[in-house]
Amino acid sequence: MDRVQSLESSGTGRGDLSPKHCISVRYESAESVRRVIGYGRYPLAFDANDRNPTLNIPMAMWIRRAWRRTGSPLVCAVGNGLYSTGLGYGPKEKTGELMATESLVPATERKEATERRKTQTFFPQMSFEQETNPWDAQEARFDYAAKKLNLDDGTWKLLRYPAREIIVHIPVMMDDGHLEVFTGYRVQHSISRGPCKGGVRYSPDVSLDEVRALASWMTWKCAVVNIPFGGAKGGIICDPHKMSQGELERMTRRYTAELMEFIGPEKDVPAPDMGTNEQTMAWMMDTYSMHMRQTVTSVVTGKPVELGGSRGRLEATGRGISIVCDHALEHLGMAVSGCRVIVQGFGNVGSNAAKLLFDKGYSIIGIIEVDGGLANPHGIDIHALLRHRAEAGTIVGFAGAEPADPAKLLTRECEILIPAATENVITSRNAAGLRCRILCEGANGPTTIVADQILAEKQIFILPDILANAGGVTASYFEWVQDRMGYFWNEAEVNRRLNLIMTESFQDVISYAKAHKVNNRIAAYMLAVDRVAYTTKQRGMYA
Repeated sequence: MDRVQSLESSGTGRGDLSPKHCISVRYESAESVRRVIGYGRYPLAFDANDRNPTLNIPMAMWIRRAWRRTGSPLVCAVGNGLYSTGLGYGPKEKTGELMATESLVPATERKEATERRKTQTFFPQMSFEQETNPWDAQEARFDYAAKKLNLDDGTWKLLRYPAREIIVHIPVMMDDGHLEVFTGYRVQHSISRGPCKGGVRYSPDVSLDEVRALASWMTWKCAVVNIPFGGAKGGIICDPHKMSQGELERMTRRYTAELMEFIGPEKDVPAPDMGTNEQTMAWMMDTYSMHMRQTVTSVVTGKPVELGGSRGRLEATGRGISIVCDHALEHLGMAVSGCRVIVQGFGNVGSNAAKLLFDKGYSIIGIIEVDGGLANPHGIDIHALLRHRAEAGTIVGFAGAEPADPAKLLTRECEILIPAATENVITSRNAAGLRCRILCEGANGPTTIVADQILAEKQIFILPDILANAGGVTASYFEWVQDRMGYFWNEAEVNRRLNLIMTESFQDVISYAKAHKVNNRIAAYMLAVDRVAYTTKQRGMYA
């Protein structure tokens, strides 16, 4: 009989088993896993080997997510390696004995698991599905940085997971009279260094794992550029391109109303992201203000300038990319003249980065968009391309460049490649084909952890997302500051301050990489985690 069934039939469940121990079961089916997860509060160890083919690594990843919902420390012995869902993950050296060979494992073994974690490899072999899960990627990189910093176990656990996850279901009356219900999220990762800060995205592909990862990245991004924010992110599962302005407004206002208790200038400050814009922020600001019975411009950033927005905010992410590219060339002893750039994504971030780099003398030889690519080995006139897109609504058909296959253009030889669209653009499937000298990440999470290892072998100089695209949140910080003091800078002053912060942050990351003998991405994570951990310890724990 299935061991889980024997536990159930004997009445073992909540309250019947001492919380000082954990259940250890040999699973015969995925359903067994789900039933024991239901016990909730008890640590759980399981063994899966060749005799249990239904339990594999993807199932282990599913259990990790289930564990996050229940809060039970969960240690999984899978095949010949240890996968510890509560304390990092990755193959461990064989010990000769699997944890699940005993019926009860003392809870004291959790401390030993913590010690084992410190010597684990945090970038294991993964399926493509696992590789492209943004939360797992963020988590693995955090674990590695924390390991390199010798972060204490308590702080490790505290910073590893979001402080709060909010799910709301938003009823919206559509234009045709039927009622639609949309699912929205807001994840707040950390308030150790200040209020939470992060965008709101509208997309059919929004998921809780994605929002978790983006919230965590915001914490590390704010820490890298040393501004007084923690990380948050929000999103609604919808297709904004198929919704009218009225439907978007009603959905945005109801979403804001559902979050009234959790957002505010001193709590959590939303901003635009994929599928949202300054109009979305104006609706959010107005809704919040109506509930507060006063105008509160500092509740969001990325607003229209007329409603308390900051000059220079719209171009800030692209400007930050251009600044770090300048410093990367200087660091590597390369010249701007003849520097070939390919930009993947021609939205707000990609188009502004391309325009600013073009104005500085870089040669933009390729543009990649969702509906096609453009290539010109002699350089594309970005201003002419922007005029064409404004008229035609697409980059396709532009006379100043030849059509190009987007996948092939991504691997064309160049000095700088800028992925500026979405996550998981560079993966194990195409990383080996990249022929750039510098990879500047304008999007959040465009490179998977498996691709990172391939790029390291190719000695590609990476400007990681939590540094390269931090210009946007830095300008959002400026907007928040200006709203709160009621005095607004001109665009030259905003750009001067942005240049100062991005320059200092680039130098900090490069110095950290050199001091700790790690690549730029891990250096950026280590710098960020170090700063957040320091302030967390300074504040202490409120019991």
